[in-house]
Amino acid sequence: MTSTGNSIGIDSAFDSGNIKTLSINGNCARLAIPKDHMAEFAQWFHFRVTGAAGEEVELKITGLSGSAFPGGWPNYDACVSEDREFWARTASSYDQNEEGGTLTIRYTLASNTAWFAYFAPYSMERHHDLLAEAASCEGVELSRLTQTLDGQPLDMLEMGEGEKQVWLYARQHPGETQAEWWMEGALECLTDPTDPVARGLRKRCRLHIVPNCNPDGSRRGHLRTNGVGTNLNREWSEPSADKSPEVLAIRAKMDETGVDYAMDVHGDEAIPAVFLAGYEGIPSWTDAHGEQFYRYQRILDRRTPDFQTKLGYPKAPAGKANLGISTNLVAERYGACAMTLEMPYKDLADFPEPEQGWSPERCKLLARECLAALLEWLETE
Repeated sequence: MTSTGNSIGIDSAFDSGNIKTLSINGNCARLAIPKDHMAEFAQWFHFRVTGAAGEEVELKITGLSGSAFPGGWPNYDACVSEDREFWARTASSYDQNEEGGTLTIRYTLASNTAWFAYFAPYSMERHHDLLAEAASCEGVELSRLTQTLDGQPLDMLEMGEGEKQVWLYARQHPGETQAEWWMEGALECLTDPTDPVARGLRKRCRLHIVPNCNPDGSRRGHLRTNGVGTNLNREWSEPSADKSPEVLAIRAKMDETGVDYAMDVHGDEAIPAVFLAGYEGIPSWTDAHGEQFYRYQRILDRRTPDFQTKLGYPKAPAGKANLGISTNLVAERYGACAMTLEMPYKDLADFPEPEQGWSPERCKLLARECLAALLEWLETE
């Protein structure tokens, strides 16, 4: 729907765009979030508003009690940008009793166009730029692991001369764009020939990096699934060519290389904190194996105030770990120190930054701290 008369216009037919326009009345719009194709997950939104410079728009996203994670909406402020480079936050409020749960976003246009999103988007074009820039650096190799069901390449970058097999992979859940911003920060660090953390890691490790595990869901504007409605992070015990070729290809490559350390990078809708989840509950759990993860967690906690250990997911009871989840399967299958890194959509509860909240810039800074923590972890084994 485009602007007519004095009404605002709403558009989302672009890379990772996702919204449904229910009605427009002047500068006010009623909206809804479409579900992932062939799945029931709905949470990611990304759309453009055109209107008059200097005027306030009111955007009401309705039906959110039925979204994938209703706990994500209270105390959440939407992301907004007028140049698609700098993403700020704009005042938003959630009323669970209005139209099945409604997030009301208010914003005054500085120009006549603004983009709104659940988190700062990471486009497939930027993804390809990221890969191309990294692959052009000395000592970096790009491999095409497979082709997705939508016909896109699933790519991996490799670097380093060491014996430790390190896997970093992100965006199994495509709407968790924090994960690829983290990857951008990680690759900027690792491909810098003068960075001491990069030099240390490349000397000790062979790094295998998949910046985006789910290109199809990313382009389609999905929250959690690929092009055929599969949640990739539940497929690791039995991946298949017709439902989860992405996981099938990554796991096959892991079988070739082995895995000593693995970090799977994600975003969490409801918890206003950065945290790690480990592999408690796997069948082969030992306290000595688990201590590898806890030691890394302690190092990262000491390194940056953006990380904490108080908030997070409950630990699985003994023998009850879901091996369909990547971190659990990788720890069990390869004996690796594996972990899931979670970053928020909201701002950090105990270390807020009001203008941007949790942001692409903070994702990138966190990446370098995670890599520095990994180097210290390796050096103090």
